[in-house]
Amino acid sequence: MKDVIIIGSGPAGFTAAIYACRSGLSVSLYEGLQPGGQLTTTTIVENYPGFENGIDSYSLMDSMRNQALRFGAEIICATVTACDFSGEIKSLTLDSGEIVQSKAVIIATGASAKYLGLESEERYKGQGVSACATCDGFFYKKKVVAVVGGGDTACEEASYLAGLCNKVYMIVRRDVLRASEAMQERVKSIENIEILWNCQTQEVLGDQGGVTGARLIRKNGEVFDIEIAGFFLAIGHHPNSDIFKEWVETDDKGYIVTKAPYTLTSCPGVFAAGDVADPDYRQAVVAAASGAKAAIDAKKYLSE
Repeated sequence: MKDVIIIGSGPAGFTAAIYACRSGLSVSLYEGLQPGGQLTTTTIVENYPGFENGIDSYSLMDSMRNQALRFGAEIICATVTACDFSGEIKSLTLDSGEIVQSKAVIIATGASAKYLGLESEERYKGQGVSACATCDGFFYKKKVVAVVGGGDTACEEASYLAGLCNKVYMIVRRDVLRASEAMQERVKSIENIEILWNCQTQEVLGDQGGVTGARLIRKNGEVFDIEIAGFFLAIGHHPNSDIFKEWVETDDKGYIVTKAPYTLTSCPGVFAAGDVADPDYRQAVVAAASGAKAAIDAKKYLSE
């Protein structure tokens, strides 16, 4: 039985493993369905400190993984499908049916961006299709892009991109925005944002170089194309917390609630780090920092 089991293999999970191992704890990390986490859905990461010319997302995650291995973490290619946090010893069921146990658990399963479900959208992920303007917006400086969504997140993304891009289309399926009044006014006051009302995306257009446009359909049946270099999804994220909800408190959107400034959940011995407990920032460097906090919190819990 390990001291700590870490669920998830993004920046939060790997950083937690590094810190936990260095503090003398025995650690198993289960990588889950997407080794490397959501960060691997992008290409070059330019805003992670320490890499002045940016770094390939897979290279960054491989480096974190290898660093965790160097300090003694056991990294296992498996997915946790169920858990039992009722006792002092925590039990986890793997996709193989095996049950593993530990004295503490760090949940670092992240949050998955919601997509439209288009085949063409999937084809151009990382080649113009993105779910993070803060991560990828810089690549579209002085270009034309589109943001899908009408809520606060979409308005924030569009406003951010408007400061970088020549033009930003907002693709909104209704004739109103769902965002707060303040956000609506902000978007409407920015000259290089054009809102396309009552529109839905039929297809993302592109070639070997990536996204070149989008085919839209209005509510009245009119079909038309727009020329864009980037297609940003801002229709929400789903925290990967479903299997833990019986044991830890979550908010109305499913994000695990932690006792700030710590990573403690409502269940003693269970900690949460990264995007699964962060509805606001969703940045790799923030996730990594919370992974370090979770490992320190777990060490303190086990020492006490």
